[in-house]
Amino acid sequence: MKKKVLIIDDEQDFGLLLQSFFSKQQYDVKISHTIADGMKALEETKPDLLFLDNNLPDGLGWGKAEYILRKYPKTRLNLVSAYHVPNTIANKFHIMEKPISMDELKEML
Repeated sequence: MKKKVLIIDDEQDFGLLLQSFFSKQQYDVKISHTIADGMKALEETKPDLLFLDNNLPDGLGWGKAEYILRKYPKTRLNLVSAYHVPNTIANKFHIMEKPISMDELKEML
């Protein structure tokens, strides 16, 4: 069974970059551009990896982090933002600042 990745981000170039990378690694990839669509896709796909942007057209994606961690404990949550983000020692999710390097993505495999 292929591993699954869900990208919830309104930046199409970023989504396509991640899709290209993970597709080459034999992952099934789904992209959503809003929180509403992303939450539906999350329920449908139950991904292994989730990339969640903060600033989305319909609100702040990171506000869904606690819900996602609680409801989907097997999903590895990666919070991403183009703005400066704080470092954390939390082990349930990972915060990534855009632009993301290929080396950072390779570490997830």
